[in-house]
Amino acid sequence: MGWSGASNRSEVESRLRRIGGQDDAEIDVAEAALLLAALDRPQLSLERYRHHLSLLTRDIAELGEREGAAHSLEVRIAVLRAVLVERYGYRGDSETYEDMVNANMMRVIDRRRGLPVALGILYLHGARAQGWAIAGLNFPGHFLLRLDLGAERAIIDPFNGGAPRDAAALRALLKSMTGADAELRPEHTQPVGCRDVLLRLQNNIKLRLVKEERPAEALAVLESMLMIAPDRAGLWREAGILHSHLDNMRAAILAFENFLELAGPAEPGRGDIAELLRQLRRQLN
Repeated sequence: MGWSGASNRSEVESRLRRIGGQDDAEIDVAEAALLLAALDRPQLSLERYRHHLSLLTRDIAELGEREGAAHSLEVRIAVLRAVLVERYGYRGDSETYEDMVNANMMRVIDRRRGLPVALGILYLHGARAQGWAIAGLNFPGHFLLRLDLGAERAIIDPFNGGAPRDAAALRALLKSMTGADAELRPEHTQPVGCRDVLLRLQNNIKLRLVKEERPAEALAVLESMLMIAPDRAGLWREAGILHSHLDNMRAAILAFENFLELAGPAEPGRGDIAELLRQLRRQLN
């Protein structure tokens, strides 16, 4: 089925809002990424992209069975790399890294290039379809994946061909991303859920739009993030600020009200937002 016209966009938005109400473990991360991409490319059908995902999972399953992936973490990594990198040619886009197409899952599949988190979603999809334990990590500045099998663990880099990364490589990567004084901490290799992976994907687009001073488009991306994570106070605060910048005062008030309702009493900036909300209400009255 194609996604063209307002009614189909409404259907995409409806599906994303349903994802917003799902438990994290129930989220199909690749399907959700395609729906987010469809907001930006409503004229295209998702069916061929879904078919491509099914081919990935089929090929991983067949090769995994042939190579004995059921009992070997090393083999699982080799299978993922053989299918995603060698067979289908997925690579990190180092040449045009800042291009926003690298975070749109439809364009990533078209080009076989993308950001670390976009490529990571393909690894997550392919591995989980086999029942393999895999998760994205809370690593700053560069999305990584962790595979587990029994007591064994391995961290791989989807941007660089799914290559394994040991502690020394992780320290070097961290310093290259955040500065020479950065130190690797346990929270950097903690797993994150599907919703956080999707938010990280969209945040890449939002930040680039903000940098390019395109606030209306950044707000549209932020609203897509709120569809899948309506209980994240920080997103409502950002939405309120962007609405205020665009003189959407009633929308800003609603966003700030949602922020204050969701935010804990110790939330940074809570008092500032409460005062800003009072000022906006006075302006309307």
